[in-house]
Amino acid sequence: MSPYENHPQPAPPAQGPGVMSYILLGGVIALVGSNVFMFLEIDKMKQELARTQEGMDKEFVRVKESSQATSRAARERAEQLKEELDAARRQASMAAGQAKVDAQKHADEVAKKLEAEQAKALRAATEETKAEAARAVTEAKAEAAKGIGEVKTEVGAVKTDVASTKSELDKTIAGLKRAQGDLSDQGSLIATNSKELSALKALGERNFVEFKLSKTKQPQRVGDIALMLKKTDQKKNRFTVEIVADDKRTEKKDRSINEPVQFYTSKARQPYEIVVNEVGKDLITGYLSIPKVLNAR
Repeated sequence: MSPYENHPQPAPPAQGPGVMSYILLGGVIALVGSNVFMFLEIDKMKQELARTQEGMDKEFVRVKESSQATSRAARERAEQLKEELDAARRQASMAAGQAKVDAQKHADEVAKKLEAEQAKALRAATEETKAEAARAVTEAKAEAAKGIGEVKTEVGAVKTDVASTKSELDKTIAGLKRAQGDLSDQGSLIATNSKELSALKALGERNFVEFKLSKTKQPQRVGDIALMLKKTDQKKNRFTVEIVADDKRTEKKDRSINEPVQFYTSKARQPYEIVVNEVGKDLITGYLSIPKVLNAR
């Protein structure tokens, strides 16, 4: 058996309450110190704020007093300027009155000078105008004499042309052919060309409407009637045409050139006449002769 057996080990010494107490006491002291420091800082800040507020109040009072002083100075300056403006207006009014008198006086003097100059210029212009008028009259007389001579020459030439034209027209009229119509017992004067048609128009007995009619499916307007070419024979100078008048259709078959194709309408007692001077391929050229006197409607 070992000599150490059955001998218990000694227990560790127990710690007393003193150490924990010291730790807690230290924490409390630190907390109290911190609070005191914070209180002192807050008090210091309050004092700073109080001094700042006092300074701001003093500055506000100073600015207010300065503003009031500036306003008083501005009002005083405005009153001064108003007085100066009124004085300037009075002086300007007095000056304007005097200037008006001076200007009127100067205007009267200028008007007198202008009147004298105008009178002088008028006399000079009158003399010059008289001279110009005399020259113009002389030139006009010379031009008139020259013009009269030229007019006499032209009138003579015109008279000669008129006489020649009249003589030619008389010859043409005398040479007009008279052809027998298909409805009238009396023959009608017809024209075979434009020259003879002009001679017929000069007689003034009837009205004339020239036409160039091609072959169509619908009637074509000629004067106050309508015509429709239906057939042509260019070699034999013959044609067939349909006449539309008074809402009636009349066909004139196998007619020859320079033949009066006659028909009556309700508008006149004398017959209308169609005279064709040329026959082409599906084309005829001629004129419509209309009585001068038409019935009133």
